[in-house]
Amino acid sequence: MISNILITENIQGEAVGQLAAEFSVTFLPDLWKNPAKLSEMIGSFRALIVRNQTKVTAELLSKATRLEVIGRAGVGLDNIDLDSATRAGILVTSTPDQNAISVAELAMGMMLSLARKIPAATDDTRQGNWNRQKFIGTELHGKTIGIVGAGKIGFLTAQRAKSFGMRVVAYDPFISPDSILLSELCAELVEIDELLACADVVSSHLPATPETIGFFNAQKFSKMKPTAFFINTSRGEVVSEEDLLQALKAGQLAGAALDVRSHEPPFKSELETLPNVVLTPHIAAFTYEAQVRVTRAICEDVGRVLRGNTARNPVNRPQNRRSVPRPQAELSL
Repeated sequence: MISNILITENIQGEAVGQLAAEFSVTFLPDLWKNPAKLSEMIGSFRALIVRNQTKVTAELLSKATRLEVIGRAGVGLDNIDLDSATRAGILVTSTPDQNAISVAELAMGMMLSLARKIPAATDDTRQGNWNRQKFIGTELHGKTIGIVGAGKIGFLTAQRAKSFGMRVVAYDPFISPDSILLSELCAELVEIDELLACADVVSSHLPATPETIGFFNAQKFSKMKPTAFFINTSRGEVVSEEDLLQALKAGQLAGAALDVRSHEPPFKSELETLPNVVLTPHIAAFTYEAQVRVTRAICEDVGRVLRGNTARNPVNRPQNRRSVPRPQAELSL
């Protein structure tokens, strides 16, 4: 029997309900934790909707003999074997812009938290203290932000930093110096070593790829100002956490804020004990507004593909698209 849609993570909302009114939807939000069970089930479905925790591997896709489309509710694709999906004729869609504002806003919140020592001051004040001199901070105005990865989220973060009076420099080997986005920000495209040397805040917006795994390492941190802050709202794998910890302990940079970790949930380390480190549990895209937009966009795209229409946000273009004939009873609806 061919079923329609399998959702393996906690993706809910009005858009899912609308999809379920037209197609059969199997909602198993914890299935990502059981790869063996997912492998047993996947062969019955035409569509798979995931976030970032379901590992869509080549082995899993080899069992997905009826799968036509994978909907990734989010922007990163490091949990999906895109090459294998493309070879199998499976279309992959994502939501490239729908959570960008929320991620950029969290990056700004982290900048302010580090610059004004907000978390540490909050903890100290809750203990009954009133240590004003202990928490003298620094202004963002007049400082330089270095955007590493100048895509949509990087652009929106830089745009907001610009409104604080910050100078913007960016590193991205895939963007043209003539980019209209850079022009709008009056931003300068520089090499990574120059960015690290001049930036007061380094904000990472890199995808996790073989080229970027461990990108921020001891060598990179050693080139930053000792007064600089490092922020990562992209992917945890792009940072060597041990190297970051040692750089912080050695005073090679003033502080760090991490929304993502190399292993999630993370193993507890000394990072959790440092007062100049801000840690959040991968919540950059978790606002009500972003989740509504993401869920709506991915459900609409999956529905379009299952009806035989074109996806609005494809991330691959299989030459031989897979399409499973629908039962006659379904066609007559």
